[in-house]
Amino acid sequence: MHSGNAARIVARQRRPMRLPMCPLNTSTARLAPRKLAQAPPVCSIHTICVIGGGHAGCEAATGAARTGARTLLLTQKKDTIGELSCNPSVGGVGKGTLVREVDALDGVIGRVTDMAGIHFRMLNSSKGSAVWGPRAQVDRELYRKHMQDIILNYPNLDVRSASVFDFEFDHAILSTPSSTSAWGAVKGVRLDSGEIIHCSQVVICTGTFLSGEIHIGMKRFPAGRMHEAPAIGLSDALRAAGFQLGRLQTGTPARLDRNSIDFSKLGRQEGDQVPHPFSFLHRKVEHADEQVVCFKTHTTPETHNLVGNSIPLSIHIQETKKGPRYCPSLEAKVTRFGHKANHTVWLEPEGYNSDLVYPNGLSCSMPEELQEPMMRTVPGLESVRMVRPAYGVEYDYVDPRELKPSLEAKRIKGLFLAGQINGTTGYEEAAAQGCIAGINAGLAARGRRPLIITRADGYIGVMIDDLITKGAEEPYRMFTSRSEYRMTVRCDNADLRLTEKGYEAGVVSHERWEAFLRDRSEIQNGIEVLQSVVLSPTVWEKFGFNVTKDGISRRCETSPGFYHSSDNDFQRLRATEEAFPKSGAVPGIDWLEPHIKARIVIDATYAPHIPRQLADLQVFHADESLLLDPDMDYSQVSGLSEEVRERLQRVRPVTLGAAKRMEGMTPASAVNLLKHARRTWGASQRAVQSSHEGDVIRPSAVA
Repeated sequence: MHSGNAARIVARQRRPMRLPMCPLNTSTARLAPRKLAQAPPVCSIHTICVIGGGHAGCEAATGAARTGARTLLLTQKKDTIGELSCNPSVGGVGKGTLVREVDALDGVIGRVTDMAGIHFRMLNSSKGSAVWGPRAQVDRELYRKHMQDIILNYPNLDVRSASVFDFEFDHAILSTPSSTSAWGAVKGVRLDSGEIIHCSQVVICTGTFLSGEIHIGMKRFPAGRMHEAPAIGLSDALRAAGFQLGRLQTGTPARLDRNSIDFSKLGRQEGDQVPHPFSFLHRKVEHADEQVVCFKTHTTPETHNLVGNSIPLSIHIQETKKGPRYCPSLEAKVTRFGHKANHTVWLEPEGYNSDLVYPNGLSCSMPEELQEPMMRTVPGLESVRMVRPAYGVEYDYVDPRELKPSLEAKRIKGLFLAGQINGTTGYEEAAAQGCIAGINAGLAARGRRPLIITRADGYIGVMIDDLITKGAEEPYRMFTSRSEYRMTVRCDNADLRLTEKGYEAGVVSHERWEAFLRDRSEIQNGIEVLQSVVLSPTVWEKFGFNVTKDGISRRCETSPGFYHSSDNDFQRLRATEEAFPKSGAVPGIDWLEPHIKARIVIDATYAPHIPRQLADLQVFHADESLLLDPDMDYSQVSGLSEEVRERLQRVRPVTLGAAKRMEGMTPASAVNLLKHARRTWGASQRAVQSSHEGDVIRPSAVA
């Protein structure tokens, strides 16, 4: 810890105590050092405390509240809830699917984006829908307003401005035989005022604020975001509990005055004519007819020379901490890709009533006085005025291998982590983790089994599995390429994959459940209607479909070339219906809504490939069903290398599948692990585990 940080901690500890905001529990009174004094105020009306009001915190707080648990969101400033710390956009390739999955579980980020979006595009739309990436530019003010309207009026959720300094733990759990690997259990949080808030579950969503430090050139000062203080005491509390903490880096570009940019030199990017909403509850977005334009430019060799010469003047670059590989700083681009003559820069407006422009691609931590001259080497920015400088941020994170699939810490019962504290980067990754952590904190508080999303269920499961089995040596970002089940895990079918799971867990509203049932029924009915259409090749050809003239009658979805364009194909089918009114060749095709037709088209496109994917999924589920003893003594497993043994000891995978996916795990090691599990973990323990986790396969039952 830096000496300045230590001084601030001492100063906080000496501050006079503020009046409590809830009734004092006098039964917990203790003697303060040196003199008799009133005990720290204690609040006990909340079951769950969520720390942080960013994307992870908002989803965690609302997710916990949807379980019916009384939830308290603690944030330093209420007016920064839902703040977009970096880019004014949501979604992207892989990321957009995460947003859709959060929405399928009744999260809030998708609905807010639809209300605040000012430019929508479906990335990779020329490719298969398995790699589509819905993305939206959003108005910062509108996003913050709509998010705060939801958070401040959410059932079972209270919000309070406060800084959490430490935790209250109960170590009695150490004496229970079933918790040999636990260090303790949460019983509350302590604010920097000294006040204690009792609760049984805590979700930490501190983002870059966990011992955050901003870097501009050679300057460094404590902050989680510009002009906002970091969370200091929590890092020490986590270290004291035995967590392994590391440091990661990220950054944000300068903000530019739009009136100083020459847009006439730049390429234009319009939004989609018909935007795709993020939320399954919406049929259209709020500002579909008022979309703004983004502009494209690029760096130049002169830009790269200035950046390269400034590297010795940037402490952020000289540090050895890891920054984001897939959203790198300009210094990292120049260093890694010295052979490239230019790098793309997107100029993105920050809102309808804002003159600020976000230069996506110019993130750096150069000295402030050098940033504007550097940007003036970019076409269109020759006379640009910088309103706010770019800067780098360095912050603490916890090794995510300390977590269970529920995002609960293995060593502390009732403590959940979500967002950048787990080594991820990006709003969408944070929101997805917050959703799962909050829901599971609420379910734990109510004594119910956790909601576990696997790799086969969605990108949320892919991300969590990657984190808890492989860790995060650098900021983790979601891509479609990380999933091995892309054909079945798509942005269009997130509700079909997850909404029923959420409903069974009790975290999906009646409104969403009814909308889901209606859509699912219409999709199935539409498919059945289309499957009922069987015509000869001659007739199909008459209506524009390219069918082999082999005399074999076919259903429409098995005709080559069908479903290339949903509008054209369904128009042809309507013509078919008109041509065969008596036989009812395509009965009722007109009642299908556009979004239903689009989903039927996508399903039919991937139908020939699904059987092979399902075979892979069966193998996956077999491995995932075989649970491992969380307290296994890996020193007793024969045939393991020391490297594999050490990794298993650290990660403690809960299934054989998770063990196989660990880095360095060999097939021989997996076999030896399975043999040991079959021999040592009794059926009685399996029965206990089954009562909480559902049906599983005993190791002894596997040949």
